[in-house]
Amino acid sequence: MAKRITFLAIAMLILLAMPVFAQPQGGAAGTNGDVGGGLKTLGFALGMGIASGLCGIGQGKATAGATEAMARNPGNTAAIRTALIIGLALIESLALYMFVIVLTRQGA
Repeated sequence: MAKRITFLAIAMLILLAMPVFAQPQGGAAGTNGDVGGGLKTLGFALGMGIASGLCGIGQGKATAGATEAMARNPGNTAAIRTALIIGLALIESLALYMFVIVLTRQGA
């Protein structure tokens, strides 16, 4: 079952990435003659997807650990919650940095 889901996910990624390689109307590859424009866009999309996925995994593990710690030591809930919020903000910064890179490099 897991192999089937993995295969379907990879097939969907490949099929959804096909329009990335299409040339604009008129046959020009890009505004500055960049032939690898589609590959650059695909790379940015993959990088953003990986960054977002890893952020989700990290935030899930951090939240699970904080919840478990709060259950074991209810008296220290405020300190654990503060550390959790700081940790989640740092984890989320990975996706935000990648998003900024995608937005700034896309036009270049």
